Amino acid sequence: MKIGRYLVVFLLLMALLITFGNRGFVDNYLMSKRLTQLKSQTNEITIENNELKKRILLLRNDVNYIEAIARNELGMVKKGDIVYRWAK
Repeated sequence: MKIGRYLVVFLLLMALLITFGNRGFVDNYLMSKRLTQLKSQTNEITIENNELKKRILLLRNDVNYIEAIARNELGMVKKGDIVYRWAK
C-alpha cells in the first residue's frame, strides 16, 4: 500500500511539473502567444522599412517629390509664387 501512495504522489508531482514547470504546457502556451505577437511586430516593422526605402529613393531621385516635400513640410515657395497670409 505504501508503494501505491508514493506512486500517486510521484505521478501527481510529475503532472504538476509537466503542466506548470519550465517548458510545461502553460509556459509553452505563453511562449507561443509571445511568438505570435513578435511576428506581428516584425511584419509591421518590415512594412515600415519598405515604405522608408521607397521614400529614400524618391528623395534621392525625384525632383518633383523633393519639391513637394519642401513646399508642404518646410513651407518653402518657388520663385514667382504668390504667397497668401491668413490674418488671425
